[in-house]
Amino acid sequence: MLFGRTPVLPTPEQALKGRSEPAFTVPDRHTVLGTPLLGPYPEGYGIADFGMGCFWGAERKFWQLPAGVWTTLVGYQGGHTEHPMYEEVCSGLTGHTEAVRVVFDPALISYERLLKTFWESHDPTQGFRQGNDVGTQYRSAIHTHTPEQAAAAEASRAAYQRVLTASGHRRTITTEILPAQGRPFYPAEGYHQQYLDKNPAGYCGIGGTGVKLSTPFETNWGASCPTGIASAPEVTDK
Repeated sequence: MLFGRTPVLPTPEQALKGRSEPAFTVPDRHTVLGTPLLGPYPEGYGIADFGMGCFWGAERKFWQLPAGVWTTLVGYQGGHTEHPMYEEVCSGLTGHTEAVRVVFDPALISYERLLKTFWESHDPTQGFRQGNDVGTQYRSAIHTHTPEQAAAAEASRAAYQRVLTASGHRRTITTEILPAQGRPFYPAEGYHQQYLDKNPAGYCGIGGTGVKLSTPFETNWGASCPTGIASAPEVTDK
């Protein structure tokens, strides 16, 4: 992956082995919202997982939404290595993408609205990169917790591809949409959590295409958007 080579996802056999327990602890509270990072989460709240490039800037996009986001945290998802560390993920040998988890109140904000933020906040056509950040850990991904979330994510991808094409973008969306089940979310180290709140002038490598997505999505999926309530989240913590 280094020295100009094209990034390639490792197979389970090629991936780093990892560890049975995390090598670090995660802070208890969100530095902006004041809510627990690892739960317990309020009953009936939804959980949404997104990969959209460097997770520092991605997380900020969601905590800045005006209402309905209860907490956010960053981590690693979609790979093979158990309880990875940042340096291991950056090596490209774990298979994870940098992800942000969003816990939301469906009475105040819909999963559809979160998807709109996801698509508009990064370029989903870049494959294993986002801007100047290159590597498999920067790939675009949605990990869904319910069939309703999966349907909404697929509908939004089709809708955004249409508006991108109509706006003159010639590339195809590379975003992977996969179930969160079987793809544990491993919270990242404490210094990554709400990084751009602690470091307001810090690096943010994500940037959108400038193309907006209207909701409800204009697809056969329909005008109403299920909230995609998640039950117990598959999170590995301390």
